[in-house]
Amino acid sequence: MASALKPFFKHVLITALALSVVITFVPLIAGAMTVDSTTAKSNETGSDNILGGTPTRITWEAVVGDGETVNNVVVQLPQGSEFTDESTAKVTVLEGTKRLSPASTVSIDKAAANVTVDFSDPITAGQRLRIEMYKTSLPNVTGEVHLTGTYTTTDGSTGELGESPAITVTAASPAEKISNWLDQQPAVQAWNSVTFLRLFFQPQLVVSSIPTVATGWLISLALVLVGFPLAIPLGLLASFMKISRSKVLHVIAAIYTGIIRGTPLFLQIYIAFFGLPLLGVSINQYVLAVFVMAFNSGAYLCEIFRAGIQSIPKGQFEASRSLGMTGPQTMFSVIIPQTIRRVIPTMTSEFILLYKDTSLLAAVGVMELMLYSRSIVSLTGNMTPYIVAAIFYLIVTLPLIRVVTVLEKRLALADNGGSAPKKKRKGRRGAFSQMKSEIAETVDEDPFEPDYNAQTLHHEEYEEKKAAERKLAEAEKKNGEAHE
Repeated sequence: MASALKPFFKHVLITALALSVVITFVPLIAGAMTVDSTTAKSNETGSDNILGGTPTRITWEAVVGDGETVNNVVVQLPQGSEFTDESTAKVTVLEGTKRLSPASTVSIDKAAANVTVDFSDPITAGQRLRIEMYKTSLPNVTGEVHLTGTYTTTDGSTGELGESPAITVTAASPAEKISNWLDQQPAVQAWNSVTFLRLFFQPQLVVSSIPTVATGWLISLALVLVGFPLAIPLGLLASFMKISRSKVLHVIAAIYTGIIRGTPLFLQIYIAFFGLPLLGVSINQYVLAVFVMAFNSGAYLCEIFRAGIQSIPKGQFEASRSLGMTGPQTMFSVIIPQTIRRVIPTMTSEFILLYKDTSLLAAVGVMELMLYSRSIVSLTGNMTPYIVAAIFYLIVTLPLIRVVTVLEKRLALADNGGSAPKKKRKGRRGAFSQMKSEIAETVDEDPFEPDYNAQTLHHEEYEEKKAAERKLAEAEKKNGEAHE
C-alpha cells in the first residue's frame, strides 16, 4: 500500500514545485518591459515607402513594466542594418504627457548595429522610453523586419525585449543605390553646400527622381502618340471642308478652326474636364485628354493641309482631268501625296508643340510628366525634379527639331531639281557682269558688234551706242587692271 502511494506523492510534489515556479515568475513576466511601437520615416522620393540600404529615421518606443526600475537598454537592429559616421541617437523619457530628462549616456556600436542607453537615473514603472535613430539604414530587402534587444534592471537582472512591431521595407532600386553613393562623395557634398546649386540641381535627387519622372514622361508620350494620329484625319477632313465649294461646309470648318485657334488650349482642357461632368458625362481622364489634344491639333493641321493643297499648281488638276481621273481620284492620287511631302516639316513642328502642351493636363490632375515632377517637388522642396522634366522634354524635341531642319533642306533641293541653288558670284567680276548687262539693255542691238552702220541709224542713237561702247571699254580696262 505504502509502495503504491509513493508514485502518487511523487507526482504531487513535482506538480507543487512547478506551480511554485510559475507563481514566482508570473509577476516578473507581467512586469517585463514592453515594446509597443517601432516606425521608420519614408525615404523614397515621391512615395511613402521605406527603402532598405538607404538612411532613414527609426523611432523605437517601450514602456517599463510594473515593479521594475531600468538602468540599461540595448536596441538591436536586424542583420544587414548599418550606421554611418553621421548616425546619431536621441533619447526621450515620457511620463504621461510630461517629458523627463534623466541623466543618460547613448552609444552606437556600428559593428554590432545596436544602440545602448545607460541611465544614471533609472527609469521607473509606467514611464515610456523613446529612442530615435537618425541616418540609420535597414537591410536592403523587401519584407518585414523587427528590432530586438535587452534591458537590465537596478537589481542586476536582465530581460529580453522581444521582437518589435514589424517595419515593412522595400529593397532600394539601382537609382536609389547610386543616389546613396553620390551622397557620400566629397565633390557632391561641396556642390550641395551652395544653397542655390543644391535647390536647382541636386545630383542625388536627379538620380533618384528619374524613375518616377520617367513614368510621367511615358504617359505624356503615349498621350501625344495616340492623339496626334487622330488629329491628322480630322485636320484633313476640315481642310477639305474649308476649300469646298459648299458654303455650309466652308462655314462649319471656318467656325471650328476659328474657335479652336482663337482660344487657349488651357481653357479647352478646363471646359472638357469640368464642363462635361456637369452634363452628366463621365469619361476616363486619359481618354478625354487624348480627344482634347486631338481636337485642338486638328484645327492647326486643317490650315497646314489647306495651305499645302492650294500650293499645288492648278495645271496638275487640269492634267489629271484630261486623263479621265475624277475629282476624288485626282485629290488622293496626285494632290495629297505631294501635299504631305510639302507639309511634313510643319506637321513635325505641330507634333512638338502638342507634345509640350501635354504639360497643361497637370492642371486637371492627369498624371503626366509635369504632375509627377510637381509631386516630388512638393515632397522635397527642391526644384531639381523640374530640371529632370525639362531634360525629358528635350529628349524628344531636340531630335525632332533636327529632323525638321533636314527635311526642309531636302525639300528645298527637290524644288531646285535635285541640286543646290547656285550662289551668286560676288566681287569685282560680279559687279562688272552687272554693269555689262545694264549697258546692253540701253541699246537695241548687241553693243559688242565691231561695226555699226551709221547711215541707217539716227544721229542721236548712233552717239548713244558709241557712248555705251566707250563706257564698256573703260569698264573692261578697269576690271583687267584690278586682276593684274
